[in-house]
Amino acid sequence: MIFSQKITDLLQKLNNQLGRLIPVTTPLGIALGFFFPHIFIHIRPFVPWLFGMMTFSGALKLRASELTDTMRKPVPILLFFAASHVIMPLAALFSSSLVFDNADIIAGFVLLFAGPTAVSGFVWVAIFKGDKALGLTLILLDTLLAPLIVPGSVSILMGAKITMDMSGIAISLLFMVVLPTILGVTLNETSKGRVSASLCPSFDPAAKLCLILVIAANASPVAPGIHFNDPLVWITALVCVLLTVFGFFLAKLNGVIGKYGDEKSVSMTISGGLRNNSAVMTIAVTFFPEAAVLPTMMSIISQQTIAAILGKFLFKKNDKEKEV
Repeated sequence: MIFSQKITDLLQKLNNQLGRLIPVTTPLGIALGFFFPHIFIHIRPFVPWLFGMMTFSGALKLRASELTDTMRKPVPILLFFAASHVIMPLAALFSSSLVFDNADIIAGFVLLFAGPTAVSGFVWVAIFKGDKALGLTLILLDTLLAPLIVPGSVSILMGAKITMDMSGIAISLLFMVVLPTILGVTLNETSKGRVSASLCPSFDPAAKLCLILVIAANASPVAPGIHFNDPLVWITALVCVLLTVFGFFLAKLNGVIGKYGDEKSVSMTISGGLRNNSAVMTIAVTFFPEAAVLPTMMSIISQQTIAAILGKFLFKKNDKEKEV
C-alpha cells in the first residue's frame, strides 16, 4: 500500500512537471521528428491510437453532471462558436490569402483555425482560475462537433481550390477525438469519479508523453521537405503567431461584450485562443498536401508559449489572487 502510494506520488510529480513544461515539450516533438525522422516515421501507424489515449485521458476529468448549469446559459457558448468557427476561419482565409499565393498553405491556415479547441486548455483554465465547468463544456461540445465543423469549414471556405477526403477527415476525428471523449465521460460519470481517481495518476503523464510522440511522428514525413532557411517558413510562422494572438484577443473581447466575470472570461479566452494542434496536424498530414502542414507545425512551436505569455498579460488580477 505504501509502495503503491509512493508510485502514485511519483507519477503525480512527473505529471505536474510535464504540465509546467508544455511550452517546451510541444516544440520538442517537432525537433525529434525533424532530427530523427527515420525513427519516428515508424510510429505513424499508431498515431490515431496514441491520440485516442490522450483524448481519453482528458475526458476522464469531464463530468456531464457538472455541465448542466452551463448548458442552461448558452450565450457564452454561442459567442465562443461564433468567434472560433466563423470569425477565425474567415480571418485565417483573408490574411493568408493576402500573404500567400499557395492554395495548400492557405488551406492549412483555414484548417488550423477551424480546428477544435485544445483539451490542454483545461490546464490553463485551472492555472488562471477560470470557470472550470464552462471550460469543460466548451471542450466537450467543440470536440464532439469537430467531425462536422472542421471538414465543413474547409470545404465551404476553400471550395474546389483543394481536394480533400471529407468523410475520411470526419471518421478520423470521430475515432481520435469523439469516441474516446464519450468513453471517458461515460466512465467518469457512471463511476462517480472513482475511475478518474484511479486511472488519471497513470494516464495523465503517459498522455503528455504520447503528445510528444504524436507530434514527432507527424513531423517526420514532412521534415525532409521543410527548410528553415526558406523565407516562406518564417513568413508562415509570423502569420501564424499574429493570427493566434488575434484569436486570444477576439476571445477575450467576447467576455467583455458579454460582461462576464473574470472566471468565465478566462475560460472563454483560453478555449477560443487554443487549437488542438495535434488533431489538426494528424488530419493535415493524412489528408492534405505537404504544404498544408506548415501552419500547424508553426502553431505547435509557438501556441503554448503564446498562451503562457498572454495569460499573464490578460489575467493579471486572477494571477495575483492565486499568489495570495
